[in-house]
Amino acid sequence: MRWLWLALAVWGAVHPMSLFLAWFGENGFSILGMVEAWHANAATSGLVWDLTIAALTLTAWVIRDCAQTGRWRGLWAIPATFCIGVSCGLPLYLFLRQSKA
Repeated sequence: MRWLWLALAVWGAVHPMSLFLAWFGENGFSILGMVEAWHANAATSGLVWDLTIAALTLTAWVIRDCAQTGRWRGLWAIPATFCIGVSCGLPLYLFLRQSKA
């Protein structure tokens, strides 16, 4: 399963990021513009809030689990989650959690 988690983390980084970069290419580099696009309608706002809640939940779990196990490299999943997305952060954390070291 470790390698499946890693493959999903890579896919979860590359695929969304390619779409973000395409958006920036069409609209210019504007974080505020992207946030505005995320809230273009109720459906996209619902997805933004769904992913925000999932990201906060994952962050709480990662912090608690790392504190309990002392395996601090799992904390890398937090910046991956907020800089890329839950689609990268969650499988990355599962990969790091199952790593031997």
